[in-house]
Amino acid sequence: MGNIFGRKRRTRVTEQDRAVLQLKQQRDKLKQYQKRISLHLEKERLLAKQLLKDGKKEKALLLLKKKRYQDQLLDKTENQISNLERMVQDLEFAQIEMKVIEGLKIGNDCLKKMHEVMSVEEVERIMDETQDSIEYQRQIDDMLAGSLNQEDEDAVLAELEAITQAEEVELPEVPSEPLPAEPEPEPEKERVRNKPQPELVAAS
Repeated sequence: MGNIFGRKRRTRVTEQDRAVLQLKQQRDKLKQYQKRISLHLEKERLLAKQLLKDGKKEKALLLLKKKRYQDQLLDKTENQISNLERMVQDLEFAQIEMKVIEGLKIGNDCLKKMHEVMSVEEVERIMDETQDSIEYQRQIDDMLAGSLNQEDEDAVLAELEAITQAEEVELPEVPSEPLPAEPEPEPEKERVRNKPQPELVAAS
């Protein structure tokens, strides 16, 4: 398992990649040759200057002719390097274009499959339902935003009043007068003294 998930994915090298690599290698070799020739020409220029000082004009002239020929080679080398760099850029850009075309092809295939799953009629139906939902929501938003006319406002108030009356519960009225106070209990002796005595009847 560790070997499977830890294995690095290999990048496929195409013919275009190999061609670009070879062109870059040739360009680098030409640049190295150009640098080497430039150093050699500078040495020959200094040597020709020294020969003139020594009075060896013929040798200095011959050396300068050789230098002139190498200068022309150096110019050709510069042109070759420019051509190689241009070709490398063209190939790299062509690779990018191929990747873009491949991406467009994949996207086109996906669109075709999606069109097969969903027909034009289905899309129109969904769009109509969506538009209806949007319109319904807009009407609700307008109502909540206070866009009702006076007739609508009266209807809403009447409905609110009807709901309120239906939910009211009748409660008994609370008397406004205070309740009479409870009489205090009389003492025991007072109750006995105030108790009515039985009437005596005379004997006949």
